[in-house]
Amino acid sequence: QVQLQESGPGLVKPSETLSLTCTVSGASLTSPSGHRYYWNWLRQSPEKGLEWIGYIARNGKTYIHPLLNDRAFISRDTAKNQFTLQLHSITPDDTAVYYCAGGNDFGRESRGDYDYWSPGTQVTVSS
Repeated sequence: QVQLQESGPGLVKPSETLSLTCTVSGASLTSPSGHRYYWNWLRQSPEKGLEWIGYIARNGKTYIHPLLNDRAFISRDTAKNQFTLQLHSITPDDTAVYYCAGGNDFGRESRGDYDYWSPGTQVTVSS
């Protein structure tokens, strides 16, 4: 059974860096290497709905939504089977529930487009 669990702070001050980690169990971030699979970060707010942030693929390649690619970075720790989102220069507009999700696709903004989801963690940006 594949499970994803994110961890990170619930409250972040403006201009700081948000760091969230997704721990994956029941599946490997890196294998099988010949099959495309993407580990994604998304977020959801009442104002904007579900937004796709970016992915890290099994081969380690990352891709970030163009609107966030100057602030967001995704990395991984294969030994721990974790991948991490860092979002710099955070503002109140970044307040949302953040999710990690795994699937054969990326860039999509519907829950049905991914195989596995984390429960979600509320991140509030406030001073």
